[in-house]
Formats: sequence, C-alpha cells, structure tokens
Amino acid sequence: MAHPRHLPADERRAATVAAVIALAAERNPSDITTTAIAQHMGLTQGALFRHFPTKDAILQAVMSWVAERLLARVDAEMRRETAPLAALEGVFMTHIDFVCAHPGVPRMLFGELQRPGETLPKRMVQTLVGGYGERLRRLLVAGKACGDLDPRLDVEAASVLFIGTVQGLVMQSLLTGGVARIRREAPGVFAIYRRGIGSAP
Repeated sequence: MAHPRHLPADERRAATVAAVIALAAERNPSDITTTAIAQHMGLTQGALFRHFPTKDAILQAVMSWVAERLLARVDAEMRRETAPLAALEGVFMTHIDFVCAHPGVPRMLFGELQRPGETLPKRMVQTLVGGYGERLRRLLVAGKACGDLDPRLDVEAASVLFIGTVQGLVMQSLLTGGVARIRREAPGVFAIYRRGIGSAP
C-alpha cells in the first residue's frame, strides 16, 4: 500500500474528502482550514493544493461525494422495495444509517446552506436536496395511486415533512453529541410519519 504522502491522485482526492468529513464530525465545518486538513492527513498545504487549487474545490469534492453516495443508496432502496410505503421507510432508515456512518456529513450540509451568498458547494447541496425531494415525491404519488396513502395527501408537504423529520433527528444527535440515539429513535419517528400520511382505515 502506498505511503500516505505518495498516494495516486485519485486516492489523494478521496483521502482528502474522507479527512474533511472526519474533521466535520469533531468541529464546526467553518473552522476547518486547509492547514487542519493537511495536518490531519500528514501533509503540507502545498501537497494538498497540488490536488485542490482552493478550499472551495475541496468542498465541491466533498459535496459531490455526499450526493453520489447518498442518492445511490436511496435509489438502491427504491429498486429493492416494490411497495411505495415500504420504499419510503427503507429510504428513511437508509438515510439514518448514512448519517450514523458519516456524522460529519450533516454538519457540512447545514454549514454550506448557512453560508452567505451563492457558492458552487452551496448550489450542489441545494441540487442534492432537490433530487432527494423529487425521489420522495415519486414514491408518495405512487403510494396514493395504489391506495397505501391518503388520496388527499399533499405530496409536496409530505416530502418536506419527510426531509424535515430526518433533519430533526440529526439535529437531536448534534445537540446530544451522539448518533446512536437517532438510530434507536428512527423507527418510532417514522411510524408516526407513516400514520400521518397513510390511508384512512
């Protein structure tokens, strides 16, 4: 295996993304400097900048990694479950598992959305949220069509509530300093959401 100082370019970029996500799990993402990233990786800043010209370029790589991995897991869950309601629950738990595996990711996403002005990393987060929401709306529409969900359901509101429910659990984990809690609470929280959107008995 190559020494950390002598990794191929693709591996160096992947290691940089992993370093940023690891650092974000421990500190405010806005406080993560290129110096901190380089130190975490055992590199000089010069070595880091040979692969990323700016800090924003690093953040773009992180957001691209998050979007690709999270949406791939969501798509896989949607293909695995044929019933829309079961797929919704699978997506919910998949998202929770992703957060538990990468607790720095929500901090990065929230941090980018709070940045003033328009930046490419911020637009990438907005695109991720938009793509995620579009997938949820497809499942919700399918659920109404097959009779699993309330035919009067407001699909847009239900999609917003789904994402907000995940975000609420994530915020709880950030406040309490542990992600284990959200994995324990997620099934019960989804059960409440499910009753709210389900078809009337």
